[in-house]
Amino acid sequence: MTDYREHRYASACGRLQLFARDYGGTGKPLLLMHGLTRNSADFEPLAEHLAGDYRLIVPDQRGRGLSDYDPDPANYRPDVYAQDMFALLDMLEIAGPGAIGTSMGGLIAMAMNAMKPETFPAIIFNDVGPELAQEGLARIGSYVGGGGAFADWGEAAKSCAAINGDAFPDFKDADWHAWARRTCRQVPDGGLEFAYDRAIASGFADIGDTPQPDLWPLWQMLGGTPVLVLRGELSDLLTSDVLSRMEDLQAGPFARVVVPQRGHAPLLDEPEALTAIMTFLREHYL
Repeated sequence: MTDYREHRYASACGRLQLFARDYGGTGKPLLLMHGLTRNSADFEPLAEHLAGDYRLIVPDQRGRGLSDYDPDPANYRPDVYAQDMFALLDMLEIAGPGAIGTSMGGLIAMAMNAMKPETFPAIIFNDVGPELAQEGLARIGSYVGGGGAFADWGEAAKSCAAINGDAFPDFKDADWHAWARRTCRQVPDGGLEFAYDRAIASGFADIGDTPQPDLWPLWQMLGGTPVLVLRGELSDLLTSDVLSRMEDLQAGPFARVVVPQRGHAPLLDEPEALTAIMTFLREHYL
């Protein structure tokens, strides 16, 4: 695994201690933001390919990984995470990083741009957009916050496969064990659990009854920012129709790539994803 430095920093509200990895390459900085139930380890496969050319800043959002849990679950939302990201960038004295956002991480990127336009010179969205399919949201709502402790890594891997198997149909046992190592952690009694606060599920309690917020204005606020969108071929969260509308409404350079045999969301080490990411960064984030 590629080496990184650890950073501990205060959340925007000042009440929590948050964690971030810093793969200190010599190139320009990239802020990598994970999805709802993931953490900074989610980008380990991609970091193996990018860390030498870019400085990768990879945080655990509040309530995930090594970051503190928030005693108020109402703070588990993109605008709060966005403020935390500005606090992280300020602490590291980084201005104008590129961004890669997986799922929720892409929503955070949109929120950050809305708060401070032109924050990012280029953004890569991984299987997410301003409109999310109800089918995918319902699926996420069916498992987030669930699951107790696992007896061992084998049991944890089986749980990861049960949740994500449809999105990664070609994965073998070794892949699910690696997945479990990135998404689970040991607890004091020696067992294992998912490395996130179960209270993040509170936002999905009434997902079937509450209309989604209209995020299309945030998408249009990207203006001329160069954008790459990666969509899993099997994704149940980002539809082809929404992806096409994103392209139609994007004022700046836009690239789109469908990653075969992947649902929500690609790990970004797939050949098609890697080629697209590297090409996009060379063209728009020199």
